[in-house]
Amino acid sequence: MTTALLAGGGTAGHVNPLLALADHWRATESASALLALGTEGGLETRLVPARGYELLTIPRAPFPRRPDAAALRFPRRFRSAVETTRSIIRDREVDVVVGFGGYASAPAYVAARLEHVPLVAHEANARPGIANRLAGWLGGSVGTTFPGTRLRGSRLVGMPLRREIVELDRLAARPAAVAELGLDPDMPTLLVTGGSTGARRLNETIGASIARILGTGWQVLHITGRDRGGADPALPGYRVLEYCDRMDLAFAVADLVVSRSGSATVSELAALGLPSILVPYPVGNGEQRLNARELVAAGGAVLVADADFTPECVAAQLVPLLTGRAEIARMAAAAQTVGRRDGSAALLALVREAMAAADRVG
Repeated sequence: MTTALLAGGGTAGHVNPLLALADHWRATESASALLALGTEGGLETRLVPARGYELLTIPRAPFPRRPDAAALRFPRRFRSAVETTRSIIRDREVDVVVGFGGYASAPAYVAARLEHVPLVAHEANARPGIANRLAGWLGGSVGTTFPGTRLRGSRLVGMPLRREIVELDRLAARPAAVAELGLDPDMPTLLVTGGSTGARRLNETIGASIARILGTGWQVLHITGRDRGGADPALPGYRVLEYCDRMDLAFAVADLVVSRSGSATVSELAALGLPSILVPYPVGNGEQRLNARELVAAGGAVLVADADFTPECVAAQLVPLLTGRAEIARMAAAAQTVGRRDGSAALLALVREAMAAADRVG
């Protein structure tokens, strides 16, 4: 029986791939023991136990980005997190550590190296983070989501996706999804989503342009997130939700999507063959623009800078697209050429290879 320690957390971008791999692993090797490693306060404290996995926590030790008091405290905190993880590896007889970035991963990578346990990392973004760079430097195997991601020892595996996305038949699911979401089954649907926290630029621009969009004969499913950015005008054909815990249903009804370009979102759109207008989050190190690069190059998506996504942009680009269904169909076909649904299986194969290589060396 294999015991695996899956490290990651803090945000959905780290937790969801972890859970996707765990679900696939549990489905294919039910005897394996899968433990999750996270930190207190992250999304993992809610999502991991809800999915039926044991969550172990270590002290949070973020890498310092400036010379301040936190930087002075970092060595002690990081050393404590590493030692706690080493104890877990020994006490639970862990056979392999798999990390997904985030605060828990870097200590787990160092602990795995010190305990001579095979190490595998998954990098969700096109531009890798510090923790997963560390995994490559430590000699671990690294699976990447997008081609062109430069990490030592890396292999393209794609994004581990939730089972409900992997198994989604959009055509078959659409009638029930339309009914569940309160939409018109005879109208095409524009899905707008900025993630669980919301995207103010998307929300404000769509809100200001909604009459023009509805005038094209489309209905709109707008998932605003917490940062709604305005009141719901309660117009016919405009369905507003703050949060949707069944994104598979939202994708089933969508004919075109306007969204941020987080790595999971881009991977899900490509896997499902959904055409999109992608508006990268403007803050950070530019990873969202890079995440969209392959899908845009294939012709499955249009990229619009956050500052440019205005009511004028909607009138000049989105409205003509909504009235040109042939172009949307072409984009859908293009998206499918770069989409893949086997990320969990490909990452698990990489994990098994790393374990087999360690056994040969041992």
